[in-house]
Amino acid sequence: MKLRCAVLDDFQGAALTSADWSPVLDRVEVVSFTRHFGTEDELAAALDDFDFVVTLRERVAFPGSLFARLPRLKLLIASGMRNSVIDYAAAERHGVTVCGTASSQAPPVELTWALILGLARGLVAENTALRTGGPWQSTVGADLHGRRLGLLGLGKIGSRVAAIGLAFGMEVTAWSRNLTRQRADEVGVALAGSKEELLASSDVVSVHLALSDRTRGLLGAPELVLLKPTAYLVNTSRAAIVDQDALIEALRRGAFAGAGVDVFDVEPLPADHPMRTVPRLLATPHLGYVSQDNYRRYYGEAVEDIHAFLAGSPVRVLG
Repeated sequence: MKLRCAVLDDFQGAALTSADWSPVLDRVEVVSFTRHFGTEDELAAALDDFDFVVTLRERVAFPGSLFARLPRLKLLIASGMRNSVIDYAAAERHGVTVCGTASSQAPPVELTWALILGLARGLVAENTALRTGGPWQSTVGADLHGRRLGLLGLGKIGSRVAAIGLAFGMEVTAWSRNLTRQRADEVGVALAGSKEELLASSDVVSVHLALSDRTRGLLGAPELVLLKPTAYLVNTSRAAIVDQDALIEALRRGAFAGAGVDVFDVEPLPADHPMRTVPRLLATPHLGYVSQDNYRRYYGEAVEDIHAFLAGSPVRVLG
């Protein structure tokens, strides 16, 4: 009897065609789920008869209570090498090996700039007008050359976003609690004196921080009010870094020019969520990691993880 592997949140039905699964198909039946299971009860019921599970990023939490309801589960594979919603201690207690995969920084960098450019040049409004018989030119685009890009975070992704900003002829400044002048100099950007200084002086603010107790709610109502009326805020990192209610209220008031968001407090976003209708928002359904190369990497290495586990030598073990 074959072992069974579930692939979660395969919304595009791309998991089985993005990699060669043949090295494990003689021993493993692979089933992809194109719908999201929004509750632990749904997950427990859907995964009850699976030995392996492949999950994308941090969309699905695996707490101890879920592991306890999946006695057949032996291997959990998460795309990427860092996952904050898996209870590793519980996985170990229940005899579940957790493995990861590589992940490229290029796709979220590119999406960040898609959002920045889309906001600055009014691309959605202009495209909609052109295709629906609307006015010919209804917006006046904001210039990026000569303006200031403020980065919250200057790690692997933030530094790549900075390089593109510099190529556009922008003045780039960065801040995080642990950012040093030496690191800023290495990237070729200015070090902001404080978070507040960066927010108040930037024309575009982009978030590139990991979610932690120190960064959760880093931008709330007191911080958002510091943004220039003409500024744009972009978040392709984690939703909880920006207070969602404060962001919605600021956009409704027109406190600043607009926001580009790829991450949300609940995913997939419910049909009645205010983020679907709030003005001045350019939003995408968490596409930061969704690219052909990344999917080939995720699912290709998931196959490698399964093959190695079956051979008794797990690779890329997390926890």
